Amino acid sequence: MTIKTKKVAILVDNYFEQAEFEEPRAQLQEAGANVTVVATESKQLQALRHTDKADTFEADVLLDEVNFEDYDALVLPGGVVNADKLRMNEKARAWVERFTDDGKLIAAICHAPWLLVSADVVEGRRLTSHFTLQDDIRNAGADWIDHEVVMDANLITSRQPEDMPAFIEAIEAWLEGVLLKK
Repeated sequence: MTIKTKKVAILVDNYFEQAEFEEPRAQLQEAGANVTVVATESKQLQALRHTDKADTFEADVLLDEVNFEDYDALVLPGGVVNADKLRMNEKARAWVERFTDDGKLIAAICHAPWLLVSADVVEGRRLTSHFTLQDDIRNAGADWIDHEVVMDANLITSRQPEDMPAFIEAIEAWLEGVLLKK
């Protein structure tokens, strides 16, 4: 299978980090993946550039309308407000739990690993995130590592927008079934 046969969901709430949404979406689409933007409550979405309002976007579908089985990968952009709201969303946690159980790809960047912590799927795993989450991750039983990208089975995590090239490369390699030599 190639990336052209893969269905990728990007899950966001309002006030996500624009670069962490826009760049993976564009590059995965360019590679041929079928990318769906999934929002939690409203299809009208507001992005941020750090703490400043950025562009607006429209989601393809709402979380309540999604069948988890339809997707091969789940990409989680960061942004403090976005990540904090997602971690408290029961269906978002259920999606992460299901993908963890099924061994499907979950790729989370910056503050997005908060959802992984709240879904209780990080114990015994290795991951990275924005540095301010390291205590939460360690307290949940995971090893926090300060690298631009960390792969652990079906989890790919990254720290910040500056790590985007390595993050997207890892996602594409996982979807292609190629092992990274890092």
